Amino acid sequence: MLDDIEQLIGLFNRSFADYDTVLIAGDDEPLYLPKGPGRAQHQIIFAHGFFASALHEIAHWCIAGEQRRLLEDYGYWYYGDGRNQQQQAAFEQVEVKPQALEYAFCLAAGRPFQVSVDNLSGFQSDRHAFRDAVEQQYQAYLKQGFPLRAQRVIDLLTTARQAQLLGSL
Repeated sequence: MLDDIEQLIGLFNRSFADYDTVLIAGDDEPLYLPKGPGRAQHQIIFAHGFFASALHEIAHWCIAGEQRRLLEDYGYWYYGDGRNQQQQAAFEQVEVKPQALEYAFCLAAGRPFQVSVDNLSGFQSDRHAFRDAVEQQYQAYLKQGFPLRAQRVIDLLTTARQAQLLGSL
């Protein structure tokens, strides 16, 4: 299992230098910051140094188009914990694709994956239905192909995991 966060950061930063984008372990909430005054590169900042958070934020980056990557947090809204039913439904609708990519990344890295409805103190949606929607999107990606940057991440993680496995023999 690929589980070294520093290794993941190094792999990503070397592999995506052509996008002028770096992966950074943050202390608090995840955030995407485009390059600009005071920032020489775009920054994907993931929460608390967690491997799963890094994969999730990379997934969002893989989906964001060129114009969205010029906006803080890709220009998306985010309602934090405590969302009502309507807000939770909107959250889950936009989270299906990134979580399907995160699932693919976890498989490539040999890590467990769990869907996240990310709403502990708000409306409790049907977690199983959301998991099924993520699985359906993952299956669609398998049939149609993954976005180009996402496929690069999958290949990167697969190669790193294989190298790690071979090194442990």
